[in-house]
Amino acid sequence: MNNVGLLYVGAVLLVNGLMLLGKVPTRSAGPLNLFVGALQCVTPTVLIIQAGDDTDAILAASGLYLFGFTYLYVGIANLANLEPEGVGWFSLFVAAAAVVYAGISFWRQGDPVFGVIWLAWALLWSLFFLVLGLGMTGLTKFTGWTVVLLSQPTCSVPAFLAMTGAYTSDGPAALLAAGIGVVLVATAALLSRERATQPAPATA
Repeated sequence: MNNVGLLYVGAVLLVNGLMLLGKVPTRSAGPLNLFVGALQCVTPTVLIIQAGDDTDAILAASGLYLFGFTYLYVGIANLANLEPEGVGWFSLFVAAAAVVYAGISFWRQGDPVFGVIWLAWALLWSLFFLVLGLGMTGLTKFTGWTVVLLSQPTCSVPAFLAMTGAYTSDGPAALLAAGIGVVLVATAALLSRERATQPAPATA
């Protein structure tokens, strides 16, 4: 995945997670989604044109469209006040595709760390499907916290590591990434539960 684009995916995921938590207004999150969505559509198009007959390069670029289309869709839906079901059902497609890309990372590209990252994205987009596509609003806070906590470790951090030549991918690194992911998802569950069980403030 293009590392410059991945850096800004971390930013938009953070904002969208805060939006789900009610910290960022829906319309306020719209422009950033459009900016990053456009970047994530232009970049793979250029990479594919440059790739020529290099099928591996085309495969590597193809996954970027999953995120580009998501953010363009979210940005337009937010600004136009559209119903969320379309984004939700598209997220199911993205989640399924992310599982396939995870398998490719593990067994074809020899990059288990990114395999773990793709699985984390599959989880996030599955949650988007449940909340937006199926209307399971009880999962909104958990989804918001999960997006916020996973946005940087799965996007901005590996992007910076790759751009500085510090990214490594092997079995121990993949296990560490998976362990961090599990801890962060468990933390999101605790945070959403604590918020849900806090007593309502007195109004009298």
